[in-house]
Amino acid sequence: MASSEVKKGDARHSIRIKLYPNYLPKAEGKYISRTHNQKKMSIEAVCKELKNRTSYEGDYNSTVKAVKAYFDEAIYQICNGHSVNTGFFTIHVKVGGTFNSKRDSHDSGKNPLSARFRVLHELLRIMNETEVEIEGVADTNGYIDEFFDAHSQTTNEEISGSNQFFITGDKIKVVDDGNNPGCGIYFVDTKDPSNRRKVTSFLIENSPSKVIGLTPMLIAPANYRVEVVTQFNGSSNTFLKQPKTLVSDFELAIK
Repeated sequence: MASSEVKKGDARHSIRIKLYPNYLPKAEGKYISRTHNQKKMSIEAVCKELKNRTSYEGDYNSTVKAVKAYFDEAIYQICNGHSVNTGFFTIHVKVGGTFNSKRDSHDSGKNPLSARFRVLHELLRIMNETEVEIEGVADTNGYIDEFFDAHSQTTNEEISGSNQFFITGDKIKVVDDGNNPGCGIYFVDTKDPSNRRKVTSFLIENSPSKVIGLTPMLIAPANYRVEVVTQFNGSSNTFLKQPKTLVSDFELAIK
């Protein structure tokens, strides 16, 4: 049987989720969900899976080159006002804002450009066939949801030394009772945990759901996880007896 075939009765697609307390005002339901251990895949990673998972016989390097060339050309056409149909979704550019007269010139501040996606039938069909596995309620001690790097303008993907970052999540406020100087935000090398860099600059914002600061200088190209070490207990009046460590599910690449 070819590796791309699927056994009868098996789900072809499956997404794992964990449940988190729902703090949204007036929203129904006790929990909201987030995908668990979701990873962002590059073109190279997708092409590698294509070779390993299916019976595809094309050359890996040629496939990566062709896919990159396709996207380069597709973006070129999109930014020339065309709509590209991939078979699964369409993409086009929209100019926002308003104009006062036909003599107005385009202002990138007032009339920002944005990419618009429209999901097509085939992708909707595949999503409707996807199984969702609930892996239980997430740790209520808190969690790291997203890391936004201001330099690369990416979320949960890249990290830039000496640049501003935004971390969002739940119960991530960095506090200590005065006896635990190890509390703070760290970037830990996934292959060499001894390469552990702490944020030493003043935190611009430090709240239970958002922390803003400056990334320390990270020299060696590597993948890092974000760690928040804190005694925050959900209240400004009490501290945990021992610090807790929250670790990101995602990895950040330094380039």
